[in-house]
Formats: sequence, C-alpha cells, structure tokens
Amino acid sequence: MRSLDRDVIFTNVALTDDGDVWWEGMEKDHGGQLPAHLIDWKGQDWTPADAPARKAAHPNARFTVAAINNPVLDPAWDDPAGVPIDAFIFGGRRSSTVPLVTEARDWTEGVYMAATMGSETTAAAFGAQGVVRRDPFAMLPFCGYNMAAYFGHWLQMGAKLHAQGAKLPAIYCVNWFRKDEDGRFVWPGYGENMRVLGWMIDRIEGRAAGQATAFGIAPAYGEINWSGLAFDAAQFATVTGLDVAAWREEFKLHDELFTRLAQGLPAALTQTRRALEERFESAR
Repeated sequence: MRSLDRDVIFTNVALTDDGDVWWEGMEKDHGGQLPAHLIDWKGQDWTPADAPARKAAHPNARFTVAAINNPVLDPAWDDPAGVPIDAFIFGGRRSSTVPLVTEARDWTEGVYMAATMGSETTAAAFGAQGVVRRDPFAMLPFCGYNMAAYFGHWLQMGAKLHAQGAKLPAIYCVNWFRKDEDGRFVWPGYGENMRVLGWMIDRIEGRAAGQATAFGIAPAYGEINWSGLAFDAAQFATVTGLDVAAWREEFKLHDELFTRLAQGLPAALTQTRRALEERFESAR
C-alpha cells in the first residue's frame, strides 16, 4: 500500500470528501466503518444507505503505479546484466482442484503446469463467473505468436541450459484461493503467503525435503513456519489435498486447450499429461 502514496492512476474507484480514494473492502482497515459520504465511480453521491445494493466502486476498479514506487523493490530489478533466477512462480485463481503450492519434479513438468494454468472467471473478467479460463504462463493476452510455439521456446531454453551444465530454476504452481464447502477462502492469504514463499526458499537451499504427490512435490505440514498463525493440519489438508475425480475433469480441460493449440504443440507436453494422469490413477 505504501506504493500508492504518490503518482498513482486510479480507475473506477469512489472518492472521499477529502479527495482520497475508496473501494469496497477498505472498511476492514478503518474499524469496519464506511465513509459517511462518497462520490461513486459514476460521479453520483453515495452513502452507507446505498450499500450493498449499489457499490461505490466498480467491481473492476484498478490502480496503476510505477514499480519504483515500491519501497522493497530490489536495487538490481533493472540491471542490464541480468540477475540470477532461482525459481519461477505461476498461479491461477481456483476454488478447488489445484493445491496451495506444488513444485514441478522437473523442467518439462513445470512447463506443463504453466502451460495449463487457469483461473475461474470473476466480476473482473468478461463472461460467466466460475468458468475456468486458461491463461498459459499468464501470457495469453500478450503473446504475439502461436502459444504452442511459446511452450516449445520454454522447453528448448531448458534443454539448452541443461546442456550447458547450468542449474535450472525451480518451477512452482500456487493457488491461494481454495474454498471450503461454505464458499469461504481457507487460506488466509496476503502476508501469510510469505510462509509458502519461505518453504520455496527452504526447498531451493536444501532445507526442506517436501513430499511427492500425484501433482509435483508439496510441503509437509511441519515444513511450513506456522508461528503466529492458527492453521491446523486439517485446514492445511483442505488447501493441499488432491481429488482424483476432480483431476479427471481437469485433464479433460487440458485436452481441450491442447486441441486448440495442436499446431506445433510439443510432444513432451502430451507425454507429460499422460504421465500425470497415470500418477493420479495409481494414487487412488
């Protein structure tokens, strides 16, 4: 939030009477109190009496700020000589199926995880809500050529670095958005995500063994630093468990993606898909 102190472009937010910005949810940081008066995103007067039927901010409210505003930005963030990369982290927004965190067993499996990444649509996306929208490598809107060729580029890059004897970065898949049967988020998220990032660092530096699952390597409950957070093993199982039936349906969605990207699709990805499915079936 300190990144937003200056030089920020806000879109579709509400405005307070003293010229500050407001969107739904900010009341959590203000003792649960809503402002007595706002100008909503349409330029109309808004009071707490209008809630919840009329939102003060548009569901797609956004802000844009320069990276240099971030007080914890690494000094070498734009070093022209480059920086060492220890890991890639890819994540989607899924209410089920995909676990909290998993580490790919190898580079090809990591490319597969990133290639099949998806998120359930929300109010911030066009179309029906709750539908899984594939966004390979979070690059679908930005890739200017065949996505299958993009996958091939990643595989070729890994093979080239391996041939040079380089240590390949680890590849992780995260999902902070698993929900319980009542539709509530199980993982508390936000700053607590550092606990998962800490486990990744422990893995990279050889301090955590992890445990093999049908979908990569996952943390054991005792490998996460739980200091200051009441999150028991049963809750942890809720965000890390793998449902074989759900993954059968997930693989069908992967097949649909690969059918659309059949032209130039690397054979290594279809082979990885079969290996993953076999691993899930044998884990029943």
